[in-house]
Amino acid sequence: MQIDPSELKAARDRLVRVQGQIGGIIKMLDEGRDCTDLLTQLSAASTALSRAGFMVVATGMAKCAQTPNSEEQQKALEKAFMSLA
Repeated sequence: MQIDPSELKAARDRLVRVQGQIGGIIKMLDEGRDCTDLLTQLSAASTALSRAGFMVVATGMAKCAQTPNSEEQQKALEKAFMSLA
């Protein structure tokens, strides 16, 4: 199923922020920063990444609900959703 990129702008924006966070975490590692600070940033990046995934799946499920005979697509999205949990 194709989803219009404009429908996923919020997820994309979140992923761009995660990309920046990951760069910051790598820099922290290179600088030998405190492990507690690293874990805090890793947790934040992980949460943001999961939320972006949920946004993509939710958008896809909403699109499937609008499309007749999309049971196969809906099952695939449900499986993807469960893999995020």
